[in-house]
Amino acid sequence: MRDHAFSLPSSQRGHFITTEPLESRGEAGEKLVWEVIQTAFQDRPCLAYWRYPIFSGQENYRQEPDILIVDLELGLIVIEVKSINIQQIVNISGHQWHYQNFYTNFGNPYQQAEAHVFALLNYCDREPKLKHQLTTRAMLALPYIPQAQWQQRGFANLPSSPPILFQNDLIEPASLIPKIQAVLPLTQTTNTQATKLTHSNWKLLLSIIAGTPLYCKPTYPNKTHTINRGQIIKTLRQQIHELDLEQERIAKQIPPGCQRIRGIAGSGKTAILCQKAAHIHLKYPQWRIAFVFFSRSLYQPILKQIDQWLRYFSQNQVSYDPKNRNLQILHGWGSKQQPGFYRLLCQAVGIQPLTANQTQSLNPNEALGEACLKLLQQAAIPTLFDAILIDEGQDLVVDSPKFEDKQPFYWLAYQALRPVDSSNPEQRRLIWGYDETQSLESLSFPSASEVLGESLGHLVTGEYEGGIKKSEILRKSYRTPHLIITTAQALAMGFRRSQGLLTGSRHLEEWQALGYDIEAHHPPYLTLHRPPSHSPNPLPSLWPESYIKFNTYPTRQEELSRLAQHILHNLRYEGLRPSPDILVIILGTFFQARQLEKQVAQFLLNQGIDIYLPSTSDCNQIEVNRATYQPNKFWCDGAVTVSRIHRAKGHEAEMVYVVGLDQVAQQDHNIKLRNQLLVAFTRSRAWLNISGIGAYPLYRELRQILQNGDRFTLNLQHPPQREIHITDVGEILKRYATGGRNFRNANLPGAELAGFCLKNANFIGANLRYANLQGANLEGVKFMAADLTGANFQGANLRKAKLMGAIIEGVNFNDADLSLTDGLEELES
Repeated sequence: MRDHAFSLPSSQRGHFITTEPLESRGEAGEKLVWEVIQTAFQDRPCLAYWRYPIFSGQENYRQEPDILIVDLELGLIVIEVKSINIQQIVNISGHQWHYQNFYTNFGNPYQQAEAHVFALLNYCDREPKLKHQLTTRAMLALPYIPQAQWQQRGFANLPSSPPILFQNDLIEPASLIPKIQAVLPLTQTTNTQATKLTHSNWKLLLSIIAGTPLYCKPTYPNKTHTINRGQIIKTLRQQIHELDLEQERIAKQIPPGCQRIRGIAGSGKTAILCQKAAHIHLKYPQWRIAFVFFSRSLYQPILKQIDQWLRYFSQNQVSYDPKNRNLQILHGWGSKQQPGFYRLLCQAVGIQPLTANQTQSLNPNEALGEACLKLLQQAAIPTLFDAILIDEGQDLVVDSPKFEDKQPFYWLAYQALRPVDSSNPEQRRLIWGYDETQSLESLSFPSASEVLGESLGHLVTGEYEGGIKKSEILRKSYRTPHLIITTAQALAMGFRRSQGLLTGSRHLEEWQALGYDIEAHHPPYLTLHRPPSHSPNPLPSLWPESYIKFNTYPTRQEELSRLAQHILHNLRYEGLRPSPDILVIILGTFFQARQLEKQVAQFLLNQGIDIYLPSTSDCNQIEVNRATYQPNKFWCDGAVTVSRIHRAKGHEAEMVYVVGLDQVAQQDHNIKLRNQLLVAFTRSRAWLNISGIGAYPLYRELRQILQNGDRFTLNLQHPPQREIHITDVGEILKRYATGGRNFRNANLPGAELAGFCLKNANFIGANLRYANLQGANLEGVKFMAADLTGANFQGANLRKAKLMGAIIEGVNFNDADLSLTDGLEELES
């Protein structure tokens, strides 16, 4: 297997993932141990988890380890924490402990820790390179029991006395490493000369712990002897998947409320949501969970991923069961043959569900929005679910109609959720992933205020106790090679459009959130660079030629003739399989694309190439037969799929052909059509071939973008037609501009808010540490109990502002207007 750079960002730093807030159950002792572990291991090459999601069978229940440490030198360490005092232990008989005044009367804590170790070893031993190469240890931590008390009770003299971290061991974190090193390992490496894992084995171990080898695809024989696409695909499929700590953290965490995950195409949003759904189901099998999406052709890939994650983290004890109502994979609509989210809620309230044809809307997503709106108006929605996860969330956002000021589908989902805590009914586990630049129907953004209304917009701003963020941003694209993702973004957003940007931002933070570095900013000009590290697909290092081709032709006949020649060459000489290696995507409006789709399919069929049109029952069918209609089907063995863009969303292939660029170029000002380009281009895992007929200014744009590579200078003299708001700062500025004022508990450390008007805003309890508010208009702003440490208010207007209880250490108030400011006496004292 090919080695890449070390998987952790720094080989000398520890990385720690808290999968759930410890405060949720008053776990003070567990929190103490976890904090000491983080301090002790912070400068070591390691990855540690609080409640890693591996579920070992323990009698009649499943339980995950309290603390798992994966250390380059020490190997695997599992620590089981018991927050009990010495009086709560009645006696110890063998490995069984008998308790009093505890949630259970007996337990086997050390055996439990051992079971987790051997379950993890079972994963690792499947890789020949790691078999018998890992040192493992199991320990207990008793944060409320000093070692002297343990010895006084005589427990230290028992033959079964396990290795323990006592209360006194936790006082000085520096002493923890020697204490752990002194523990007799359960297993040891057979390589007596090695003190730590090799570089490649360490990377492989991290990959296994994250579960990413789950997606290593099988290889297929290539009968040719020259280096070609087939051999490159084989090499790509043998890569050890890189561990992305950001992805790993988000996937493993269970938020105690709403969460949104914004990621560019190929950033792993779907994989994260599928893993999160599996994790929640394994940990809380009694909860009712819905995984919802809009495109029906995503059923099978989503089902497959969730099933794989369930099997992986349960050691094949649990798989996806469509009859289990506690984990349901649901299309947004649903049908008589297959349950869907909207239809399920209609049945729950006894209302006949609408079909798309029974609405007044022409677009399918607007039709669903209209149906959800009517359901909300007709009935009180029952709280059926404990968690709802939404994939491709931008597809469920509509420009109209809306329920009051909220998105109908999202508000329906929110209403169908049980509160996480009865004392705080606003908090519900609605988790959605989205990429607004892939929206094909709506120009609205699935921001918190857009989705849940202005009054609840604060629910995804900031972070929960324990550090779980309410909003996550994924900047890296793993699926799509570097220049394809930059070309897709630049062309869709209009980087080289002579009339100015179609989609973009005037704020630097928004461009950084999209994955760009700011190289120069001399208003109105802004120079952006997307570094290759943000697109780690290794194809550019394996394929010496250009992996993006763009050609135009005088006629459609010539365009399709070249398309057929390319596909035949792929199949006959380059070792590609028709499915799922090759995908043909058709661009254009609904009627244009439908007509061209049939034309392309018929032409390829006439050239002897087997084709498949999504939703048909079999290969080589040009017309859809309603009697044999298969809306969930996208691929057909032995045939090249030819698809319009809406069906292709969520799918991918090594070789992608994009046909009919002219049908976008004819309306190059249309943002929805431009977004088709980003979706189409980013279906590629390796190569992209773009074609169109005629001559249009858009073609010149594309050629200029291909020449620019990954560096662009933009003219921001005029605002973009569609302003993006990705970051919390962008979200707040947008909400403020549309009348929103409630930013309570906002998490904005280091925010750049200099010069902005935020008059009369509510920032009670907000985190504005080291924020730059120089020259801002903050008249009447409520900063009560806010953390303003190190913030810059130089020259700001703070008239009538409320500062009672705010933390103001190191704040710069030079030249600020503090007249009539409440709490000023605390400032002066």
